[in-house]
This record gives sequence, structure tokens and C-alpha cells, in this order.
Amino acid sequence: MKNKLIFDAHLDLAMNAIEWNRDLTRPLAEIRQREMHMTDKPDRGKGTVCLPELRKGKIGIVVATQLARVRQQSGGFRGWNSPQQAWAMTQAQLAWYREMEALGEMVQIKSSNELNAHLRLWEDESKPDDSKAVGYILSLEGADSLVDISYLQKACDYGLRAIGLSHFGPGRYAPGTKSKGEITQAGMELLKEAGKLRLILDVTHLTDEGFSFVIDNYDGPIWASHHNVRKIVSNQRQLTDEQIKQLIGRNAVIGGMLDCWALDLRFIDQVSDPWQLDITLEKLVDHWDHICQIAGNSLHIGIGSDLDGIFGTEQSPWDLDSIADLQNFQTLLINRGYKQEDVDNIFHKNWIRFLQKAWN
Repeated sequence: MKNKLIFDAHLDLAMNAIEWNRDLTRPLAEIRQREMHMTDKPDRGKGTVCLPELRKGKIGIVVATQLARVRQQSGGFRGWNSPQQAWAMTQAQLAWYREMEALGEMVQIKSSNELNAHLRLWEDESKPDDSKAVGYILSLEGADSLVDISYLQKACDYGLRAIGLSHFGPGRYAPGTKSKGEITQAGMELLKEAGKLRLILDVTHLTDEGFSFVIDNYDGPIWASHHNVRKIVSNQRQLTDEQIKQLIGRNAVIGGMLDCWALDLRFIDQVSDPWQLDITLEKLVDHWDHICQIAGNSLHIGIGSDLDGIFGTEQSPWDLDSIADLQNFQTLLINRGYKQEDVDNIFHKNWIRFLQKAWN
């Protein structure tokens, strides 16, 4: 099948470039070769994402993150020892995105006009895809790095357009995955400021209590950039049916993620093997289909692959070698009875409609 434009709503590109020291402008085989004998990260030599592979897969628009946690006294989650250090890391990540722009590898998208112009670029078949810049919308995954609430305006000034309050474990503004509890008082104030700035609020990684508070108290645009279904994989990181209904009621889009533990209940990080458990790309179609059955349509799902989120092929569906293989969802969806219109919705149109409404 002919490649269709894909919008991936969650990639940690700059974290991989800075903390993993990956030159994402290089071919994937070269990146893997450089890491062949490295053992400091579980995914060394197994990465699935680089800019050439994004272009190969016609993944022309991404939501790209800044991410730096602050280490709390409680809990064993790694992070920086001060908000100032975390902020500095996010600024190093921003500098990397700026360097990619200077090379013509990427272009930042901050408005409807810029989004429409970028769509025209990728719809222009007279130019080869491998010559086109990858568009990115900047998102802050977890707010720990904001030294205080005034820093949110600084981030908006350099183009931040989406924010999640939490990541893993305890957080300065909200607890996240593998923890419990409500949004902190500082988080409530940050939420008000985000509303004034009309930022997109990403509910991914919130606790159930935090999710409920955001739904009830945030009147700006809300999405779930990389989330799967709790009815299929029953852990706190996933969305309950009631949460899915609430997101649909807010005209949100939910991005399906490809980390194996979020696809199949049997998978255990750094223990299980995707091939032995036969975890394939089709597992995500099960999660999408569950949301579509609740919604009655295909208007609230998309791709938020998280494919470079501290894992590689060792923790991805075994029939995926690189992010370019997202194109294989075309055949999988059509074989499951989805129409081409549904495929287009899932691949990019739902995210585009969401942004055009949010930004207009």
C-alpha cells in the first residue's frame, strides 16, 4: 500500500539525543552499530527511531518532548537533584531541537497556519519525503523542571504547546505512574496558569485522582498522548472505560502506545520476550478497537507510539523493526474491517482536527 502521512503524538527525541548520545540524523543501522557493546541502557543497540526512519515511514509530524524529572526523597525513581538542574536539561534538549531546525531536519509548529503549511509540504508529491523536514509540536512531559510557575510563560515563549503535570512516581506538581494521590497545591496553581495560556493538557501519567481533578477543573484542550486500555491491560497506567468516556466527552484524542507492557498483560519489563509471547502490532488494534466501540466511531484514537521511551526492539512488538513500520497498521486496520477513512483518521486526521480546533 502507498504510504500515508502519520502524526505520532509522543516521541522523546531530544532525550535520546542528549542523554543517550544518539545522533538521530544518522541511519538506524549506524546508531545501533555504535551502541553494540554498550550496556548502560537496556535498549542499547536496539533503538527504533531516527530522523531518516521517520521520513521513510512518512511520519511527517510528531509531538516531541522535553523531559527531566526531579528526584524525590521518597521512591526509587531516578531524576535530577534540583529543579534548576532539571530545567537546565530541558534547555539542552531545546537547544538540540534548534540545531535540528538549523540543519533543516526539523521544523517547529506552533500555530494553525504553521500546521497547515507543513501539511501542504508533506502532501506535495513532487518532492521526495526524504527531503522534507519533520514537523514537531513541543510538549513538556512532566512539569518537575518548571522551577516555579513563572517558568511556564518562559516555556510558552519558546514554543511549548502541550504539558503533562506528571511522569513516573512522586512529582513536584502531581504524582504519576506507579504512585497514588491528588495533584499538589502547586499543581493546581500551575493548572490555572496553563489554562490562561491555553496550553493542551496531557493527562498521560496522571493518577486516577489527578485525572479526575483535571477533567473537572481544566477547561482548556485535553488529550492523552500515549495511553492504552485498562480493560485489556489492568494497571494504573492505562485508561478505564469511564476515563475513556470522559475524554470522548471532551473531544480528546487518545494516542496508542507500543511499549509491550502496555499492550499485553503477560509482558514484564526486561524479563519477557515479545516474540515468545507473540506480541505483534495487532495488539494495539485491540486497544484502539475497544475505544472505538465505546465512542461509536474512529474519531478519538491516534498514534502516540512512545517508541523511543527508554526501550527498543526488546520491548516492542516483534514485527516492528523501526518506527517506519507504523505504516503496517494500514493493512492491519483494513483487515479488521476499518475503512480507509478510519485509517486516515487514526494516522493523522484526528490529531490535526484536534490541533486546529485548539489553536483556533
